[in-house]
Amino acid sequence: MAIDPKKQTSLHCLYYWAEQTPDNVYLTQPFPDGHVEDITWREAAGQVSRMAAHLNSLGLPDRSSIGILGKNSAHWILADLAIWAAGHVSVPLYPTLNGESAAYILEHSETRLLFLGKLDGTADGWDDIKGHLPDDLPLVSLPLSPRDDVPTWETIIEAMSPAQPKLPDPDDLATIVYTSGSTGRPKGVMHSFRTMISVADGLQQLFPVSSSERMLSYLPLAHVAERAAVETQSLYYGFHLYFANSLDTFQEDLQRARPTLFFSVPRLWMKFYLGVNAKLPPRKQKILFNIPVLNSLVKKKVLKQLGLDHCRAALTGAAPLSSEIIGWYRSLGLELLEVYGMSENFGYSHANRPGQAKVGTVGMANPGVEHRIGDGGEVQVKSPGQMLGYYRNEEKTKEDLTEDGFLKTGDMGEIDADGCLRITGRVKDLFKTSKGKYVVPVPIENRFNHPKAEVVCVAGANQPQPCLMVLLSEEARDDLERGGDRIALEQELAGELDAVNAGCESHEKVAFVVIVREPWTMENGMLTPTMKIKRNVIEDFYNRKMDEWFSQKRKIIWEF
Repeated sequence: MAIDPKKQTSLHCLYYWAEQTPDNVYLTQPFPDGHVEDITWREAAGQVSRMAAHLNSLGLPDRSSIGILGKNSAHWILADLAIWAAGHVSVPLYPTLNGESAAYILEHSETRLLFLGKLDGTADGWDDIKGHLPDDLPLVSLPLSPRDDVPTWETIIEAMSPAQPKLPDPDDLATIVYTSGSTGRPKGVMHSFRTMISVADGLQQLFPVSSSERMLSYLPLAHVAERAAVETQSLYYGFHLYFANSLDTFQEDLQRARPTLFFSVPRLWMKFYLGVNAKLPPRKQKILFNIPVLNSLVKKKVLKQLGLDHCRAALTGAAPLSSEIIGWYRSLGLELLEVYGMSENFGYSHANRPGQAKVGTVGMANPGVEHRIGDGGEVQVKSPGQMLGYYRNEEKTKEDLTEDGFLKTGDMGEIDADGCLRITGRVKDLFKTSKGKYVVPVPIENRFNHPKAEVVCVAGANQPQPCLMVLLSEEARDDLERGGDRIALEQELAGELDAVNAGCESHEKVAFVVIVREPWTMENGMLTPTMKIKRNVIEDFYNRKMDEWFSQKRKIIWEF
């Protein structure tokens, strides 16, 4: 691994690009009123240095924890950098947290000050969180913050002279990332500047990245996936970073950015796919995609409408994506590459290589990464991005690391003859039927690929057989509300169920499909911030209905 000595940490990178390309735009931020702000590298470095001067003036102890709460924005990243420039440690908080969880993280991390960013109380947890903020916790409002009665970023920047930044040692603690907490209390994962920058250094050995790239930041920056793939990469390589304004303007924001690199999660790749199908039904696609000359024009038009016609590397991670969906994107000319990582190794673990992708696997170990299969089929990884440990939880740190320094991932997997890793499920996701047989839900979920099923969950602990719950896509739900054909949809889902069961062992065969009424969202706690299902929450929510469902002895059950 060969880190550029001028770019040893993300903060070094900021000042490097401010010197090398001061007038190039680094950050582009859209606002609700329609205007868009561009911030150059020189302006970014200047604002960071001025905010660092303010933080220095507060007399906080060295290496204090400073929180950032808000949706992605240009100033979220500038606040992160300012915290480091003042010699402190950043603690990101998910904007979708409930108040109790936010209070726990602020207390556990010993946060001394909180940057309050883009929040509006509609698609985030602000309405609950605001009542749980300690009265004596100093706040600084970033642009788009819901509070205007506290010091704001703009007024502070205007008043302060820039401070000489405290460039950190690569092995200093940089950030404490609290896991999304799919079970139990969130754990504070400690990362140094060196573990964070390892992802940028490693990926440059997999495919060329340059300062001419463009990316759109929209997945939560509080999660390591966005922090590694977007924030760290943009700082290391010096490329242009765009932000999304809202879900309603996402397509417009994507069209503005025209990203050359794009990272997303399966739920959103599926939504894009379903959105295209709603406008251009699969049967029509099949005809058009098989007409010479016309097929390439149609495929280019689909990618252009998605805003991905300039994209040369598209990554998917955080959860499995079916081979059929990956194949569909590839048929359009977009090589979708599955990658794999965890909060505990800053997302730096495995990736499929361009031109060498093996669908159904998360690829080979990244440069500098070692992997193996441990007891019970658990994947174990040793990575340059490996955490320093869990904050104030030495016992859990020892529990999750082997004696020779490998991280116990909690994922089950297989390594094939080519060194590619296939994730087969989560160790804790296994459940027993009433017949005493174990069921691994993830492979079954991956095989259920009806175009109107947005996300699925296999459950059925202590029942005779597993069952499968389906959340229909928004388009499908709207169609049904307008009087769409329920019987035809039932028949299609029953056919998909038969196809899935044909590949299952007898104890794995799914008894029935339930079409659920309640959407699964981050706000109601059924999805993590990276849109993975919170299996335990979903199971708890539906467990009381299981006996009734099984008693109906029907193949398709509607909740509405």
